[in-house]
Amino acid sequence: MEYDVIVVGAGPAGLSAAYQAKQLNADLSVCVVEKGSEVGAHLLSGAVFEPRALNELIPNWKELGAPLHTEVSADRIYLLKGAEAATQVPGFAVPKTMHNKGNFIISLGNLCRWLAEQCENIGVEIFPGFAAAEILYNESGAVYGIATGDMGIGRDGTKKDTFMPGMELHAPITLFAEGARGHLGKQLIERFKLDKDRDPQHYGLGIKEIWKIPEAQHQPGLVVHTAGWPLRESNSHGGGFLYHLEDRQVAVGLITDLSYSNPHLSPFDEFQRYKHHPRIAEHLAGGERLSYGARAICKGGLQSQPKMVFPGGVLIGDDAGTLNFAKIKGNHTAMKSGMIAAECLVNAYAAREAEERSPIELTQYSEQYRASWAYEELHAQRNFGPAQHRWGNFWGSAYAFFDINICNGHVPWTLRDPIADHSTLKPANECKPIAYPKPDGKLSFDKLSSVYLSNTNHEEDQPAHLTLRDATLPIRENLPIFDEPAQRYCPAGVYEVVTEGDGQPRFQINAQNCVHCKTCDIKDPAQNIVWVTPEGGGGPNYPNM
Repeated sequence: MEYDVIVVGAGPAGLSAAYQAKQLNADLSVCVVEKGSEVGAHLLSGAVFEPRALNELIPNWKELGAPLHTEVSADRIYLLKGAEAATQVPGFAVPKTMHNKGNFIISLGNLCRWLAEQCENIGVEIFPGFAAAEILYNESGAVYGIATGDMGIGRDGTKKDTFMPGMELHAPITLFAEGARGHLGKQLIERFKLDKDRDPQHYGLGIKEIWKIPEAQHQPGLVVHTAGWPLRESNSHGGGFLYHLEDRQVAVGLITDLSYSNPHLSPFDEFQRYKHHPRIAEHLAGGERLSYGARAICKGGLQSQPKMVFPGGVLIGDDAGTLNFAKIKGNHTAMKSGMIAAECLVNAYAAREAEERSPIELTQYSEQYRASWAYEELHAQRNFGPAQHRWGNFWGSAYAFFDINICNGHVPWTLRDPIADHSTLKPANECKPIAYPKPDGKLSFDKLSSVYLSNTNHEEDQPAHLTLRDATLPIRENLPIFDEPAQRYCPAGVYEVVTEGDGQPRFQINAQNCVHCKTCDIKDPAQNIVWVTPEGGGGPNYPNM
């Protein structure tokens, strides 16, 4: 199928790009492919939403019924000093990026479902349930589209009765908006050396639940952020959040920085502990857990951002790492990156002959991106993430206050962070084992019951989408040194070490459980685990995450 523009991924960046392109030139044919069973099925974000980009994209969003229902009413930041103690950080001492006046607490999935409707209303074609499995290159090496994956292939590679071949989608320009650690984006970065002279990308694993709580505890618009316990006990970094939405709902989560060094650490179990802290438990007590999910976020900032343009395509959103970690927000910057790409491609089409179909290289994109408020924002706050890695949450935040509040991000230096997250683990015998308490079934839960709430499903008889470059490597290399950390860093119980009858350990992959968080692809110390797209429509089905 031939299109003028292909967008891979129906998240905030991809849908904003599609809408902007069609809005600026209604004659362009624009196609969006989405691997989730529906738009929003794989979207998970905090999410406190800054509406700046949406105001530019669709100024009358209120009249059109955008699901921004709960404006932030109060901000609280706590330093958790232990399992019981906490100190509230006074407002004057908080980096100004953490003030949320004028922002909204939203479900990103619901916002993108609404955005998809707006796109379809002006003629964008959206295909959920179709995973972009392969990049297509022409004879000169430029991208000219993507191929969706075959469906109905058995685990042994044979065609089942339900077989449906994938399709090739061709276009002079393809926008890759897969989110953090995009499967195709990773290939493009390597092929075109887009990360040359950049720091490695850095990530956090965000684990989130939605609760319904008693009316007496509900404070619509309240935003709570925390730092310190429980991650500080293992000298790990990260922080927690708790947001009061509408309809007595609360979003609660913990972001674990994937630069942690102790292989005994389990981000899932740290999150279960976190909910027992009195400052968090007081909001959840007597409530009901409705949903669960996990997703990696990009937090490397501008220093880790690859070159975004290559022949025939552009990386946008968190495929390029546009998240502003100093704000713990990235939806507005992701949207803006997609809008800029759309403006550039519309200009490129206006400058060429009507029948020309050769791949477009948006050479003007980099200049326009650097002139945007999104780049200005990321540049001003570029040192926040590296400071956290160097000095931890407390002193890193103190530095951020000086850099951001006092100097407005105009310090003459740029901090670098050259150690990749997969290189930070220490040998297991050099680290303190962590004894996690059993879940109580009220505030804390096990992995399998949590994955159940994510509505995750994959067709069991299909080729594995969690692959190993060397099937013997995890046991031979990781187990003796790191005690196979995959069984702990995965938040969905995908990886297990089981003992066979002969007493030998075996690495087992339960791909059916995968929530597509990408942590294994990021944190595996041997970089042996490779995440590829499963059959379209597989994975989690988040209702309103």
